[in-house]
Amino acid sequence: MRPLRKFSDTGQAFPIYITVVAGLLFLALAYLAVGQAAANRSGAQTAADAAALAAAQDTRDQLAGQWLTDVLDPTRWQDIFDGKTSVDPSCWRAYQLAAQNEAHVTGCGSDGPLDYKVDVQTDKPVGDSVVPGTEGTFSEASATAVIEPLCAFDLLGEDAGENELPQLICKDRDWHLDPDDSTTLPEAQDLFDVHLAD
Repeated sequence: MRPLRKFSDTGQAFPIYITVVAGLLFLALAYLAVGQAAANRSGAQTAADAAALAAAQDTRDQLAGQWLTDVLDPTRWQDIFDGKTSVDPSCWRAYQLAAQNEAHVTGCGSDGPLDYKVDVQTDKPVGDSVVPGTEGTFSEASATAVIEPLCAFDLLGEDAGENELPQLICKDRDWHLDPDDSTTLPEAQDLFDVHLAD
């Protein structure tokens, strides 16, 4: 008959258990850091999108206002629809919307008269995590918004009446314009669409 052992082997598994738990905890914290960075990056993209759209919408409203001012002079309409007319800079709207989304504009401009590109950086860093350096890392993002004319028209001939205006053929509706009746005049969103570039 074999003698009984006085000591058990069960205590040897405890250090392995501690190592495994510590490794899992580190992985969980690393995933949390990745999640923090993703959330911060998403916030930056939201701020950039909103800022670019706001700047483009302000320019759209100015163009629509000019169209209403010049509604009796159809020879000026095409320049307005093409953005080839003087408007005030609209980057101030980008700064406003970025600030509302806890970010600030690092660049704002356009490649043409009918778009705005905005670059932003978040005001808050990713934050402390197990990944070194994230406490001083800020997310950056860019967005471009495009102003798209929705209407076309054909200039009338010389035999047209003095206050007769061309029919405005737009994406969702054809407009028979009467400058004395405001209900026959389109609004900014009828004349131009504003959307983010693909």
